[in-house]
Amino acid sequence: MSAGSVVVALTQPGWNPRPEKIARRGRNIVVLMDVSRSMLAEDLYPNRLEHAKLAVGDLLDVLDGDRVGIVAFAGSCVVKCPLTQDYGFVRMALVDIGPESINRGGTNIGDAIRKATEEVFDRQERDYKDIILITDGEDHESFPLNAAEKAAQEGVRIYAIGLGDDREGSRIPITGSDGEKTFLKYQGEEVWSKLDSYTLGKIALATGGKYWQVGTGTFDLAELYSSSIAPAVKKELESTTIMRYDEKFQIFLALALGLLVLEAFISERKKI
Repeated sequence: MSAGSVVVALTQPGWNPRPEKIARRGRNIVVLMDVSRSMLAEDLYPNRLEHAKLAVGDLLDVLDGDRVGIVAFAGSCVVKCPLTQDYGFVRMALVDIGPESINRGGTNIGDAIRKATEEVFDRQERDYKDIILITDGEDHESFPLNAAEKAAQEGVRIYAIGLGDDREGSRIPITGSDGEKTFLKYQGEEVWSKLDSYTLGKIALATGGKYWQVGTGTFDLAELYSSSIAPAVKKELESTTIMRYDEKFQIFLALALGLLVLEAFISERKKI
């Protein structure tokens, strides 16, 4: 009987079933990834774009409950991943992002901010919305500061990450059909891409966010998240209901112990 009581205790029997709501709390985060040709510049290893994609992968490693989406942009923009808590799906979307994702050249940061604000985020919500903008900042036509100011009115904060050399700049490599590597030219002159920190700083400031000038160094998106986004107020994004029980396995363990003592006592009596 003692063995039977132990077996019953191991099944963790319980009484008084009651439903309990388990909520996952977090924020809505949209990564705006610049995939313009200038992001192929190699002043970051192996280039600006791949360096940025690795950093986003590190960010996904530390998220817990937040929803993440991705918008790729160059001369136009496209939602590559809607807001989701499926980080595996986000990683798959990240792998496929490149200059070929957008069929129009340029760097229209303003359009990307508007896309995230108006189409990815829920406009019925006033808060809990963050944009991580990763770019070299060269935007000459999409009025990014105006877009940032309107995003701020929707409760969006923008964290801008500036990549690339802001002094001399870097050439943009291209590979010909013969596999030979050359550099992009415009009107016969090689194009040099420089980081525009001034614009990115203004964008972040307009929304109450922050600007990180990475330049040609390294950066840690996981640290950015931990220091700036994670401490912010979070909302309930998803909930599930489970059944809770009052565990009573202790009763059966006590019964098993009592039976063992009784069996030992009876065994000793028989010897006498």
